Amino acid sequence: MSFLFVVIPEGNLRFASQATDTTESTMPKREYQFWLYILSNRSHILYIGVTNNLRKRIYQHRKEAPSSFTSRYKVTRLVFFERHQYINNAIAREKELKHWTRTQKIALIEKTNPTWEELMPDESGEPAAKETKPQCQRANNLP
Repeated sequence: MSFLFVVIPEGNLRFASQATDTTESTMPKREYQFWLYILSNRSHILYIGVTNNLRKRIYQHRKEAPSSFTSRYKVTRLVFFERHQYINNAIAREKELKHWTRTQKIALIEKTNPTWEELMPDESGEPAAKETKPQCQRANNLP
C-alpha cells in the first residue's frame, strides 16, 4: 500500500491511501469558473464584484434589492469581466482592482470595451440600460 497526497483546488492537502494498483479509474477533475466583474451606469459609477454564476448575479443586481449600492445608483450595466479558475485568484484580483484609482479602472474597461457597451443583455435581448433619445430630437426627423 502506498500513500498519496492530493491537492484540492483550494490549495489544502489531503492525505489519502490507495493501493499501488494503477488500473483504478480516477475521478475527472472538475473545472471551476469564477468571475470578476465590473458594473456601471450611464454616469460611469463603478461597482466591482466576484461570483461563480455571472448571469444569475447580474440578474440579482438588476432586480435592484432595496438599500443596495447598485439599486441606489442604478448600476446594472456589465462593462467588464474576467474568468478565473480559482476563487482565491478572483478575490485577490477584486481586492487589487478596488485599490486602483478610478483612472486605472476606466483604462482597464476601455481596453476591452471602449464604448462601454452592455456585455450581457437582459432576457429579451435588449440592453439592460437602454438609452433613449429625448423626444425633441426624434421630432426633428419628421417630414
